[in-house]
Amino acid sequence: MNKERVTVSTFQKRKKDQKKITMLTAYDYPTAKILDESGVDALLVGDSLGMVVLGYEDTTKVTMDDMVHHTKAVSRGANRAMVVGDMPFLSYHLSITESIRNAGRLVQEAGAQAVKLEGGNNVVPHIKAIIEAGIPVMGHLGLTPQSINVFGGFKVQGKTVNQAQKIIDDALALEEAGVFSVVLECVPAPLVKLISEKLTIPTIGIGAGVDCDGQILVTHDMVGLYGDFTPKFVKQYCHLGSKIIGAVNEYIEEVKNGAFPQEIHGFKMNEDVLQQLREGGTSESC
Repeated sequence: MNKERVTVSTFQKRKKDQKKITMLTAYDYPTAKILDESGVDALLVGDSLGMVVLGYEDTTKVTMDDMVHHTKAVSRGANRAMVVGDMPFLSYHLSITESIRNAGRLVQEAGAQAVKLEGGNNVVPHIKAIIEAGIPVMGHLGLTPQSINVFGGFKVQGKTVNQAQKIIDDALALEEAGVFSVVLECVPAPLVKLISEKLTIPTIGIGAGVDCDGQILVTHDMVGLYGDFTPKFVKQYCHLGSKIIGAVNEYIEEVKNGAFPQEIHGFKMNEDVLQQLREGGTSESC
């Protein structure tokens, strides 16, 4: 496996060479370390942590402090993969100055190499300012979870002519603004193919078909750790949740029947010391 750090240039080269990009989410040090060692190209510290880690109903409850905290942990575990920090709800909507400050926190405090923003033409001024400050930006179009209340639920985007044309226009606007790649979420596969052909930057799909330049999944969905809801577009490669339940059940049973811990799980002490203790030891009390 190539140990060289994945960068924005790596993404551009993959697009040019028609080699797929792989991304997964990570929210903590041990997961980041495992995924990094597995060879994935990039780790997104997604605001999806609000649902799969913090137990919120959606992503709108996630704060900048949440994102900085979790991105710090992931950055410590990733030596090769690019770490992309999600900018949460209202962290880049109030002003351009606030947008730069918050993006800067994810890079300077938390160690991310890039940030991700949801939105199209409406966030172009903020994207340009962040990039001018020296911070790479990944875009996000289609189903943008922070706008879940506007969409009225988790629904496929781009099925009508007007919706599809808006996503195309927004994608071109993001490219013009300088983003190094764009996530397309829950967008019909034929539309994604068209967009990927139009753009010179990589498209990263999630529920967007095979014709993107790369793919991303929420790790907790992919390995069966989040059981509240599994999107249609997720393939579960294993079911860690059920394996953990089985392991915990075995642990409970062994504790109850005395099978755990065994001698090999404990520590010994000098027999002379034990004998002194049995005989009353050496008390210093009056």
